Amino acid sequence: MKWQGKSARKPTGGRLVPARGKRKYELGREPAETLIGAIRVKKIRTRGGNQKLRLLKADMANVSDPVTGATKLVRIETVVDNPANRHYVRRNIITRGAVIRTEIGEARVVSRPGQDGVVNAVLLPKH
Repeated sequence: MKWQGKSARKPTGGRLVPARGKRKYELGREPAETLIGAIRVKKIRTRGGNQKLRLLKADMANVSDPVTGATKLVRIETVVDNPANRHYVRRNIITRGAVIRTEIGEARVVSRPGQDGVVNAVLLPKH
């Protein structure tokens, strides 16, 4: 399990004795690491009984053209660049900020597929 509570060490490196134990609301989850493939979504129950949609695999993206303002549903071909992690490019992992190649050109992902359950992107100008 991932835990997002306070560290057991001080910034100086000294040990920090916690005043209490772990709490359920400090619980974290593993990243979705959305891949390219036939769509696969997983529902996650979050705090307050709400739901998040984890997009595990996706092959289509809503790509918006900032010049015309039109949005099209297009096929994702590959991941070109991912500033989150350079190794995500060769593994074709889609995260927010990733540059994907689509059938209408390259686009930057603006949604969070692991949280929103959808891939939204903005078309980049051609070089």
